Amino acid sequence: MSEITYYPVKIAGIQRKLRLFQVKPGLKIAILNILGDTELVEAAAAALVIKTSHLSFDVIVTAESKSIPLAYAFSVKSGVPYVVLRKDYKPYMGNALQAETLSITTGKPQTLFLDEKDLALVKNKNILIIDDVISTGSTLEGMKTIIELAGGTIVAQAAIFTEGDQAEWADIIALGHLPLFFE
Repeated sequence: MSEITYYPVKIAGIQRKLRLFQVKPGLKIAILNILGDTELVEAAAAALVIKTSHLSFDVIVTAESKSIPLAYAFSVKSGVPYVVLRKDYKPYMGNALQAETLSITTGKPQTLFLDEKDLALVKNKNILIIDDVISTGSTLEGMKTIIELAGGTIVAQAAIFTEGDQAEWADIIALGHLPLFFE
């Protein structure tokens, strides 16, 4: 049995140890799971509201599921509504828009859906995309595709962390950066 290792981080003044998780042979990533961590979510949302205060946006868009509490807390603190792109289609979602994505943590293709009821919130609006961690950019691209299909304009992208090639994420508003761990 292999030893569990951790990567220490400080997010908006809050310290955490992120468990390292093998995503493929020879490569581990630090897993940030904000679900249930109210203290961290509240601090990260407050810090991101400050970092995005110079922007003008009408709606926050995130993807299901780990970043939902962040989008909610950001919405409460900023007074801006949020929309969640779902990973499963439900019949009540009507004529939903969709885009394919591949998350590094699931390792398989997924589809994001914009509920028909949320289309009016996105159409002709300025959008801030928010996520917990931006790693490969696949989920981010899926979100961008749906927003463009819906007629929204992306004004910025924000996350608690970026991961991997830091230069690739220079345009992301983030609270920190996570390295990749090669063995």
